[in-house]
Amino acid sequence: MSHIFGRHCHANPPVAVGGEGCYLIDAAGKRYLDGSGGAAVSCLGHGDPAVTEAIKAQLDKLAFAHTGFFTSEPAEALADLLIEHAPGDLDRVFLLSGGSEAAEAAIKLARQYWVERGEPKRSRLIARKQSYHGNTIGALSAGGNEWRRQQFGPLLLDVSHIDPCYEYRLRRDDESLEEYGLRAAQALEDEILRVGPDTVMAFMAEPVVGATAGALAPAPGYFKRIREICDRYGVLLILDEVMCGMGRTGSLFACEQDGVAPDILCIAKGLGAGYQPIGAMLCTAEIYDAIAAGSGFFQHGHTYIGHPTAAAGGLAVVNAIIQRGLIDRVQTQGEALRLRLEHRFGQHPHVGDIRGRGLFRGIELVEDRATKAPFDPKRGVAAKIKKAAFAEGLICYPMSGTIDGRQGDHILLAPPFIIEDHQIDELTDKLERAIAAVI
Repeated sequence: MSHIFGRHCHANPPVAVGGEGCYLIDAAGKRYLDGSGGAAVSCLGHGDPAVTEAIKAQLDKLAFAHTGFFTSEPAEALADLLIEHAPGDLDRVFLLSGGSEAAEAAIKLARQYWVERGEPKRSRLIARKQSYHGNTIGALSAGGNEWRRQQFGPLLLDVSHIDPCYEYRLRRDDESLEEYGLRAAQALEDEILRVGPDTVMAFMAEPVVGATAGALAPAPGYFKRIREICDRYGVLLILDEVMCGMGRTGSLFACEQDGVAPDILCIAKGLGAGYQPIGAMLCTAEIYDAIAAGSGFFQHGHTYIGHPTAAAGGLAVVNAIIQRGLIDRVQTQGEALRLRLEHRFGQHPHVGDIRGRGLFRGIELVEDRATKAPFDPKRGVAAKIKKAAFAEGLICYPMSGTIDGRQGDHILLAPPFIIEDHQIDELTDKLERAIAAVI
């Protein structure tokens, strides 16, 4: 009997004992193609010797030093490397242990910034429906997935949620993509005016929505218009790249492809590639300087922030992504994956949309392709596909509630950047069999 408090009380997952490249291996010797990188985490695959050696070397020198007393060499080097490649005016890095912590820190920093600036009325956060920003109370409040929020509702912060940029479901027949993008962005200005511009501290969004909407990329011009609206009303723009960043969509920072830069940015998952728990919040010099010129103290922190061993792992991962040309590889293999998915599922009667960027791809499943009608949630299509794929030896990331937190099903794919062509074929073969077995 296990004493682990697992994710589900009635599941008995196999024991993972090894990892080789794009595969995980259980105690029985079965190999699983990691078609989702866990949860878009394992961008370098499993068993990367350069990363593991960097972590071992750091452990030999210094495992941990509390940031209340020290900084460390790998933390400083990682911050320098991130800022060297960061978009816009991002200038400072706050290292944490994961994505939820990064989102929480971003929300608190936005609030403290306005307090330090002498505008304490600015306390409202605006985010989007069908977004996911983490599972702490603040991050869950920002997230817009009703299924995740429902039982915790009485504990959550009062956050405004506008419609996502969801072209497949929300674009009108008489609109171009660009026209729809502008209309979707207008929802932000409408909400700012509704609640009062002097009360809004920040708008928070994922450049490409991950877990809750299945690699949902924005319409052209959407984020440029969002940036303009934020600037007009003095609202901070927080971009959550925890899942879609660090090369996953074909650029080191996902927002680069939309031609915008945020005031605050969150990264994690691919930052450590699973080798160490690490996340980061980046902010502009203007925000940092406002704190420095005021209290001088960001009233936030955790014991393991800036952890030297985690920072060493993150530094090795980011260096690998940059120095091995993996951004170009994501673009090439992402296109290969897109073409395979289009070939296999482009005319499938129960596939409504195939979307995403780079090696971040989503398939939205429907009961009726012509009407876009989703499957009855009682059928549990996503969960059954996850189970069927796992039996085939494929790890993928199906989720339900795609449309509104209750209705809709999608499959998220986010394989390691090192995936080979024959493994893309293996992925699509196994996924096709899993979908057929369930639907």
